[in-house]
Amino acid sequence: MLSDPSVKYRPFAPIHLPDRTWPNRVIHKPPIWMSTDLRDGNQALVEPMNGIRKLRLFALLVQIGFKQIEVAFPAASQTDFDFVRTLIEADRIPADVTIGVLTPAREDLIRRTLESLRGAKRVIVHLYNATAPEFRRTVFGLDRQGTIDLAVRGVRLIQELTAQQLETEWHLEYSPEAFTGTELDFAKAICDAVTDTWQPTPERQYNDRGTGIAAAELALMAGAERVEGCLFGHGERTGNVDLVTLALNLYSQGIHPGLDLSELDEIRRCVEECTQMPVGPRHPYAGDLVFTAFSGSHQDAIKKGFAAQDPQALWQVPYLPLDPADVGRSYDAVIRVNSQSGKGGVAFLLERAEGLKLPQRLQTDSWC
Repeated sequence: MLSDPSVKYRPFAPIHLPDRTWPNRVIHKPPIWMSTDLRDGNQALVEPMNGIRKLRLFALLVQIGFKQIEVAFPAASQTDFDFVRTLIEADRIPADVTIGVLTPAREDLIRRTLESLRGAKRVIVHLYNATAPEFRRTVFGLDRQGTIDLAVRGVRLIQELTAQQLETEWHLEYSPEAFTGTELDFAKAICDAVTDTWQPTPERQYNDRGTGIAAAELALMAGAERVEGCLFGHGERTGNVDLVTLALNLYSQGIHPGLDLSELDEIRRCVEECTQMPVGPRHPYAGDLVFTAFSGSHQDAIKKGFAAQDPQALWQVPYLPLDPADVGRSYDAVIRVNSQSGKGGVAFLLERAEGLKLPQRLQTDSWC
């Protein structure tokens, strides 16, 4: 590592917005959820899902309650193209679900993408091109105006092609790829150019909200209406926003996320089998050990919290942000005993397993 990393890396430029008021707001409702497990999550797998596993995961996403699901990059492979056709031709898309597809701003790939969508009822076409200066300079050899022109030509071609498929309700999603490395004024300029070309309305939307968990919550406070990600954060490199964590964060604040995560272990197993990627034991909410305490002081606090908890009152058990039973977990694994455990943990297990309520003085004696 460099002793002075500033010679190689530059800090993020501050944004001067002294009139911001949104940090004082409170979230009152969930966003529109867009799952990209079948697209960005899939492209990050060492062994991408085949059609059978993709169909199984699509069914799970529908069962959970997602109304927007990005299903494929149809121009990237025959497998993805065929999967989109299977969903449409086999009538597997519920009437209230919108599918999404991804395409770069290249004419041949846009045409191939739109070809895969013939007969779909409602579609989001996600168009993107890289906008950061190193991409403009070294990858595309384009200046700022050339980069804007590339995006606008893509939008116009989508407008031309979708005008020929009137049986489908079309929505556009545009991403300035490598946004965080793009100059702020240019990012705004290219998004404005796309918006001016597409001319969005409430019925003909344009939207892109890709971000991390903490940033997503702040974005909702600032007025964002839609969050895109994967169930357990799957995606290339460091992944996408973790929709399970974000949704249950809202739930723990008293906001129903509009997604059914009540059988979280079953959801996790299905995703693991479809993606061949394990969900870590300390993964928020879904991991095998996230509700488990080994430390004696933690066990004592949890035991006292359960004892004091009124079933009709607000949930206030230390170290447990929500009731494990709400996501299909039993209390069996909440406290486990090992060499770090205290007497309170043993007392908790005896009471839960055998119905033996030890006197307080016995709990404090050195007996285990």
